Amino acid sequence: MIGHYQESFAGLPVCDYTSTDTGADADDLPPAESAAWRIATNWDDSRPFPELWTAFLDTVAADRVRAVIIGDWWGDDGYSDVRPVLDALIASADRLPALRGLFLADVMSEQCQLSWLRMDDVAPVLEAYPRLEEFTVRGCGSGGLAFRPVRHERLRVLRFESGGLPGEVVRAVGASELPRLEHLALWLGVEQYGGDATVADLAPVLSGARFPALTHLGLQDSELQDEIAAAVASAPVVAQLASLDLSMGTLGDAGAEALLTGQPLTHLLALDLHHHYLSDAMMRRVCDALEPSGVEVNVAEQEEPDRWDDDDDGEEEEYRYVAVSE
Repeated sequence: MIGHYQESFAGLPVCDYTSTDTGADADDLPPAESAAWRIATNWDDSRPFPELWTAFLDTVAADRVRAVIIGDWWGDDGYSDVRPVLDALIASADRLPALRGLFLADVMSEQCQLSWLRMDDVAPVLEAYPRLEEFTVRGCGSGGLAFRPVRHERLRVLRFESGGLPGEVVRAVGASELPRLEHLALWLGVEQYGGDATVADLAPVLSGARFPALTHLGLQDSELQDEIAAAVASAPVVAQLASLDLSMGTLGDAGAEALLTGQPLTHLLALDLHHHYLSDAMMRRVCDALEPSGVEVNVAEQEEPDRWDDDDDGEEEEYRYVAVSE
């Protein structure tokens, strides 16, 4: 579940722009370059999102805006397709020459479950902003989320937050040319919601050859977290990382054992494993192995698997759950 909005983005505090921020009220708005602007429809606003977007561009000094967050775009009319939002962003690129950060779909679960949050092909949006440095996309793989390989010279941060990230998207990221990419985070999710990526799909990322500037890697929220940890344990990319995030998934003792017996991780500044299924003994082993070297280890949110007998045969099955799926 996603229960809060972004409070900051791209190094800037978030400021909400609403349909009332026009005329005299606009005088109370902060300087355009000092905030990450969150544009979202109100439940009592009958205007479609493209009209709200145009009002925003006409009200603030659009040529100085550095960061934009797109919130809900459907208002009181019920959920609607995201395509007009993406089209409006692409058409406005020349009015936003200073834009460096863009977040698509900062939406809480109470507004729309992640599994219902339909997205579209977001590659054209990234291509429309060649100076963009940070790009976050939230949406569901079973709801149309798509991406294709791109070349982008400036992008430093790329995040896909999904309850089910398609293998096609993961492969496209791995095939992209992003020479300045420093931070990559992929919420892989579960197969039920379109998360059909395999460990093999991650090979181009794990090789370390595709993204020479990468210093943070997040492979998160996966029901394959043990297998991913085993692949990471021998992945060349790890040597160049300052932080590694394998949190939010179904990581158990087998995955942690692979990390401990694989290549050294003592050069890391941080290892995030929160929301996991490690035993108490394994949690201590991980911390004892890495913390003396100065690694900040996060093993918060120890989960207990559910167990029940599906076949009434007296043998219980164990079920683990990722942190964010629907």
